[in-house]
Amino acid sequence: MSGTANIPFPINEPVLGYAPGSPERAALRTAYDEVMARTVEIPVVAGGREVRTGTLVPVTSPHRHRTVLAQVHQAEEQHVRAAIEAACAVQAEWAAWSFADRASVFLKAAELSATKYRALLNATTMAGQGKTVVQAEIDAACEWIDFLRCNVAFAERLYAEQPKSSAGIWNRTDHRPLEGFVYAVTPFNFTAIGGNLAVAPAILGNTVIWKPAPTAALSNWVIFEILREAGLPDGVISFVPGDAPMISRLVLDDPRLAGIHFTGSTAVFRSLWQGVAQRLDTYRGYPRLVGETGGKDFVVAHPSAEVEALVIGLVRGAFEYQGQKCSAASRAYIPASLWPRVQQRMQERMQELTMGDVGDFRNFMGAVIDQRSFNRLSAVLDAAKADPDTRVIAGGAVDGAEGWFVQPTLLETSNPSVRFLCEEFFGPVLTVHVYPDARWSETLQLVDRTGPYALTGAVFAQDRRAVIEAMQVLRNAAGNFYVNDKPTGAVVGQQPFGGGRASGTNDKAGGIQNLLRWVSPRSIKETLVSPTEFGYPHML
Repeated sequence: MSGTANIPFPINEPVLGYAPGSPERAALRTAYDEVMARTVEIPVVAGGREVRTGTLVPVTSPHRHRTVLAQVHQAEEQHVRAAIEAACAVQAEWAAWSFADRASVFLKAAELSATKYRALLNATTMAGQGKTVVQAEIDAACEWIDFLRCNVAFAERLYAEQPKSSAGIWNRTDHRPLEGFVYAVTPFNFTAIGGNLAVAPAILGNTVIWKPAPTAALSNWVIFEILREAGLPDGVISFVPGDAPMISRLVLDDPRLAGIHFTGSTAVFRSLWQGVAQRLDTYRGYPRLVGETGGKDFVVAHPSAEVEALVIGLVRGAFEYQGQKCSAASRAYIPASLWPRVQQRMQERMQELTMGDVGDFRNFMGAVIDQRSFNRLSAVLDAAKADPDTRVIAGGAVDGAEGWFVQPTLLETSNPSVRFLCEEFFGPVLTVHVYPDARWSETLQLVDRTGPYALTGAVFAQDRRAVIEAMQVLRNAAGNFYVNDKPTGAVVGQQPFGGGRASGTNDKAGGIQNLLRWVSPRSIKETLVSPTEFGYPHML
């Protein structure tokens, strides 16, 4: 096929409402009940070959932790090596496909996800990762579909970026995929991110080893099956669940490692970076390291802030999906003049939050992901209750009998350096520091220097001078910054997502910036009529 592919212009997938009586609600109800009632067996897929090792790790439901949704076969060393060999073997052929042919696979996957598999994607995300209906819809359906469509369009723009040419010269850029394979290490908390970390490099002709998070293996498996149904060739992406240290060691030991695409904890990403550095002399090139990691995301309110908007921003920003978003608000700075009203309205609103089985569509919150998270958050709440500078304003209870339930919790502290304002807990815990109104400027400096992270943040103010000052002082404190809105909910193609400092490499998932990391440009100069004399005019 010749000519321009003319990729369809990407429109963000509409978020369905799931109102009572709607067809999407009925379809999701059926899919959710079916997912909760069965146990799926998930194999390792190395180069297209399904492997059942017999070493199984269960996927359980956070809100019904005795319910086993899936049994996931764990890769052994030979399967990791087989996946690497398959990736390297198919890479040249995959890169040689026309962009239109590669794009068609991912555009078809988007349509399959929007239609045939929408209810299943949402149901497995609800059942396995504990998301409510709306949180599953904006993640597993809409964001995943947006990643597919937008990244294909971004790739077309990238390929179209070409240099100028002077008389008698034709210059062009060959946006080559990386030499070798990419290692995608994906998190539990966003189904869409799991798929995107594997797919974004593949769109540009790279091949990928995908290690999903154990607790997200069920929804990630659905994505992998969708990609196969859409026509993705064997070996382009291998699905390799298993022991993370073992898989990472084998991947990092291979001289053909070309890149790592990662979302997870700061500690794990640093360990991968250090592992690459220790092996740097063994690689054919310099592996691309792209990571989005931790956050201790802030909301800072000016005395001019609108109280009700601030309260809703805090409630949604801190407690949606049990605070298990990298972008979740977990520290807030409230002026003394507003605090009595904010405190009262927060207590009232938090009493209205319903928490329970996400299969009950009326619930606002579910359970945290697993027992490890539950135990960690329980310890945090015990420490907060014992801290002399901190008091519990609302919440603070846990219940692990049926599911891993942690109440949405609001803390107030007089100590701006307390650990509850500095450490990432990844749960529904919001800590407030109340500051004197006259110390607005000093408080902005405090927000900027507290903790190592710089992922998301928000300012609430009606005074435009205050907004301007906050945007200037906090310019490096957040990679995604929000004005009069919660610091969560980045939309693909609208707010490309990522942060700096200890929050990652800020390569912006959901933007063209991320795709730039997965190509190795080659500049080509073609002289149309070559010179036949060596001399220059000044030599006459």
